[in-house]
Amino acid sequence: MTARSAAEKTQFDGLQKWVGRTQESSDLVSANVVAKMAAALDHQNPQLTEGSFLPLPWHWLFFTPTPQASATGQDGHPKTGDFLPPVPLPRRMWAGSKVECHQPLHIGDQLTCTSTVESVVPKSGRQGELVFVSVAHRLFKGNQEPVLTEIQDIVYRAMPIGPAPVAPEYTPELAPQWSKTITPDPVMLFRYSALTFNGHRIHYDRNWAVEAEGYPGLVVHGPLIATLLLDLMYSNLGPVEIARFTFRGVQPLFDLEPFTVNGARDGNTVKLWALTPGNQLAMSLEVELKGANETSLTGARG
Repeated sequence: MTARSAAEKTQFDGLQKWVGRTQESSDLVSANVVAKMAAALDHQNPQLTEGSFLPLPWHWLFFTPTPQASATGQDGHPKTGDFLPPVPLPRRMWAGSKVECHQPLHIGDQLTCTSTVESVVPKSGRQGELVFVSVAHRLFKGNQEPVLTEIQDIVYRAMPIGPAPVAPEYTPELAPQWSKTITPDPVMLFRYSALTFNGHRIHYDRNWAVEAEGYPGLVVHGPLIATLLLDLMYSNLGPVEIARFTFRGVQPLFDLEPFTVNGARDGNTVKLWALTPGNQLAMSLEVELKGANETSLTGARG
């Protein structure tokens, strides 16, 4: 644990004034954007007509922040201090989300998203200072009909002090029923950054990733890993309807070596996990499917 000076404590405590801050935006689930995501994942002949089912978590393609160039930080992220608090730590990561699905999304939906900063929690860990920021995103259709609620956890970190501890090999709760090897490359990472208007340089600027933020290579986006995990589920189960899902990033993946996405179904629960080249856990994701007595998807709105 690291001791925090009085000045640092005052600075971190001042972040609490951002709790409760809210912003609202609107977006259209566009077939054009969906087509680009399908191409990035190498989907063949996707259903892209209005009313077609939108897989989760493809809602992350929409409501993306679009800051002016002058409002973008040196690292490529939007500057903090407006909606998100100005956390004085250099590393920023999307650590995980809890998503509640009230009804399926479809191409052509006109949606509104209300986002609220729920909490700002400073902590001290073995690798230095941490700040956890929790943001709630609530999606509605035009008539204020709830569609999806997501609690997103963002973690800000100090630069690590020494090497991170080596994690043991991962033993899953369920034997994998499906597995796929992913070979990340700069083109894949650039395309996902472009689709989500994510300017963070760790995903496409190798010099910045290595020299400024201390990573060994380009970092695979956490939400891209979660998307690949759910894509594995859909490719094996078809367009099943999700009641809720939760994902948690454990350690980053890089464009240096292939990694695997894996999954298994147990009743209405689907467990998915991504493994590093050394078979260590990089991300876990758990899905609860809608029950058999609930309406299943047919691929389009009724």
